[in-house]
Amino acid sequence: MTDIAEGRDIAVGIDPAGGWRLPLAWAADEAHRRNVRLRLVLAVPSPHDTERIVDDTAQHNAVRQASSEALAEAAAWARERHPGTELATALRDGYPAPVLCGTSRHARMVVLGSRHLTRPEEIFSGCSVVLPVTAQAHCPVVVVRGPERTAQTPAHIVVGVDGGESSKTAMALAFQEAALHGCELHAISVWQPPVFSFQNETAAVGAQRRMLTEVAAGGAQEYPDAKLTHEVLTGHPVERLAEAAEHALALIVGRRGKGGYTGLRLGSVVHGLLHRAHCPVITVPSG
Repeated sequence: MTDIAEGRDIAVGIDPAGGWRLPLAWAADEAHRRNVRLRLVLAVPSPHDTERIVDDTAQHNAVRQASSEALAEAAAWARERHPGTELATALRDGYPAPVLCGTSRHARMVVLGSRHLTRPEEIFSGCSVVLPVTAQAHCPVVVVRGPERTAQTPAHIVVGVDGGESSKTAMALAFQEAALHGCELHAISVWQPPVFSFQNETAAVGAQRRMLTEVAAGGAQEYPDAKLTHEVLTGHPVERLAEAAEHALALIVGRRGKGGYTGLRLGSVVHGLLHRAHCPVITVPSG
């Protein structure tokens, strides 16, 4: 199977307002497991307001200084967590979403925290980072909404599969992650009964099972020791996948298409999971 995460770094966005510890912990642990460099990225918006003739350079310098201090604090925290992991920092001028999308061109993964914005706030607010980066990034994007849930044993990762090209690359990453964590991999497809259709459910579910087997075949050969289970669920994909991943280490799904910075074309399932799932959600673009 193709390694869809070929970049050098695990990049993590640092929010100077705080809340960076959860995503940074996830990113630092991942960089340590993969033995790759951890890159902390913090973006500082431009100082000039084009609608007013105001020289706010002094204010911008103060914000930049505070951001630099926040970045240094985060870097020290990460070094203490994993002293042997190579680490780099980047303080960039620009809005966070475009800066992180640019970073994704050369990253193995981009890891973000969540500000828990509502859907309208994400779509229409200039403060949104998760939605535009998830929609536009060139590498997998990890959104960490809360602390890792490891109470349930055996530990497992869930991958959602719909048969599309992006779900194939998601499956490839899922096998990698399961091997790195030494955990089980649960591959799940969800069949949503059509509202106006007399489609035979038994036949539809059977087709989903065959699709799951085909998508997982390459990974099963590359990772023969993987503990893989297949399951076809019935219902709404967002609800069923979120429920299945309630105690998972991560939920991995493919991203369909490329949206603008509004993220309107991100896909309803991925968008819904970013709000509904409690575990880290890893969104994978098509290979």
